[in-house]
Amino acid sequence: MLFHTAVYALFLPTVLGLYWLIGLLRPRGSGLQLQNAVLLTASYFFYGWWDVRFLGLIIASSVIDFVVGLGLEAAASPRRRRWILGASLVANLGILGFFKYYNFFVSSAVEAFGALGIDLHAPTLHVILPVGLSFYTFQSLTYTIGVYRRQIPAEHNPLAFLAYVAFFPQLVAGPIERAGHLLPQFLRPRHVSAAEFASGLRQITWGLFCKLVVADNCAVVVNSVFDHPGPLPGSVALIGAFFFAFQIYCDFSGYSHIALGTARLFGFELMQNFATPYFSQSIPEFWRRWHISLSTWFRDYVFIPMGGSRVSKPRYTFNILVTFTVSGLWHGANWTYVAWGFLNGLYYLPHIALGKLTPAKDAPRHSRTPILIALRVAVTFLLTLIAWIFFRAKTLGAALGMVGEVFSRSLFSNPLPLLRAAGVVTPMAFSAAAIALLLVLEFIQRDKGYALDVETSKWPARWAAYASVVAVIVCFRYTGSALDFIYFQF
Repeated sequence: MLFHTAVYALFLPTVLGLYWLIGLLRPRGSGLQLQNAVLLTASYFFYGWWDVRFLGLIIASSVIDFVVGLGLEAAASPRRRRWILGASLVANLGILGFFKYYNFFVSSAVEAFGALGIDLHAPTLHVILPVGLSFYTFQSLTYTIGVYRRQIPAEHNPLAFLAYVAFFPQLVAGPIERAGHLLPQFLRPRHVSAAEFASGLRQITWGLFCKLVVADNCAVVVNSVFDHPGPLPGSVALIGAFFFAFQIYCDFSGYSHIALGTARLFGFELMQNFATPYFSQSIPEFWRRWHISLSTWFRDYVFIPMGGSRVSKPRYTFNILVTFTVSGLWHGANWTYVAWGFLNGLYYLPHIALGKLTPAKDAPRHSRTPILIALRVAVTFLLTLIAWIFFRAKTLGAALGMVGEVFSRSLFSNPLPLLRAAGVVTPMAFSAAAIALLLVLEFIQRDKGYALDVETSKWPARWAAYASVVAVIVCFRYTGSALDFIYFQF
């Protein structure tokens, strides 16, 4: 079920009305349990809308980790606790590995042995990747790892735990919540003020703008460029990368804003997932602002356990490269994602060698001039564009070919003839205008959680902003068939 479809427009108010009706009729005691039951039922219905067969996996994963949590609480022996945690890791990562990576690793092994002259005939399977598997697997693991580390207590309420894992606003594309932050919210009564409810609606509206106006219109240009059957000049490749940068940003941040806003309508607060990343002045800063829930997950559960930054520089370098490469593989079973992750790890290495690349607030004034800031932002954005080519290209060879053209004379060729032939000049101009509006609004509101957070403004300005954004959505939204959110495939 997609957030921007008519089915969801009926689903959300129905669930919300029943949820708050229970809260009014039974404000204490069993009311909380009934509300959690409504959320769990709605979440399973929401998830099963794609394929009912997917429900078996999320239920199995949830039950395993609930039992593991109780086992970790009861076990006193460190060795026994490690074995119990291992059961959770093997079960969850085993399910994830089979459904997401089985065919990838088998095919890669066959190709590798074939290059050595060894002919292998390993079986591949027609495996359907369940929507959101990577997200809810990582979210569930924060619980078992947290209980193992004694950072959070084991949960004894199965209904609350199942609802935590399956919470529908952020189930299929995050943010990846920590058990210590989201799970306790299912155990206490929820109250939503009029201001909080309005804030949720504002954030949902901003998310729809990002998705329908910016991301989906950019997709017309991006698909035309990256699906082109032949080689492309560097100028066209860079244009495709530029529009993909805003397609994926607004597609994913749009989902996150809708998720955060929807959760707030039910009385829940989720973590911020994006913080104007394209205004970053360095690659480290970009990764503090982009997909924050995943970046911090890999920091806490991969990078730091390997030693983090409190090691020698060679080891620090190794830890960074491994973390980014694994995070690339998390995104998909393709060598393009591995290359994308590794390349971002390489981008990070100057930070290790030279120290922080973003000037501190107390740095000399000359190091914080607008020209230098703009230059840092431009360089960071350009490096990110090159990496996005690997992320979007279908094959590693295609990505390398496009990057090679970007660094050739064809970068200065005229892209218009090819773009006119593809019929995307008008959509490109329209998308560019949408991107410009996005950047202006985000720059003005850069200190807020989202650009439409105008609660402190006077009411004429607030309502003018609401009306303007809604009008833009109605008049300039993408009008083709509904497009999936990009991160659903991960």
